[in-house]
Amino acid sequence: MSKVAEITVNVDELLALDKYEVDEESAHIELVDDPDDEEFLKLVRVCPAALYKVDGDGKRSFDYAGCLECGTCRIACEGTVVRKWENPRPTMGVEYRYG
Repeated sequence: MSKVAEITVNVDELLALDKYEVDEESAHIELVDDPDDEEFLKLVRVCPAALYKVDGDGKRSFDYAGCLECGTCRIACEGTVVRKWENPRPTMGVEYRYG
């Protein structure tokens, strides 16, 4: 696995200003069961919400709940890591409040 530069901006702090209605019944992003490490690292690098992570032990994690709905993960890895990407159902998802 190649190295990923550490994120130095406190993304969580900035994203906390936005409002989210998380659809617990239907995830709008689904990943393949066993994604390739290099492909997953692409998502770690490009996701502006830092939802794709690899810890010190190499364990991968993802949580769609803080998604900004930008579609970057779909463009970068649709068909390799991202099995499904669709807009959240009406009234669900992000409501921007900053900027």
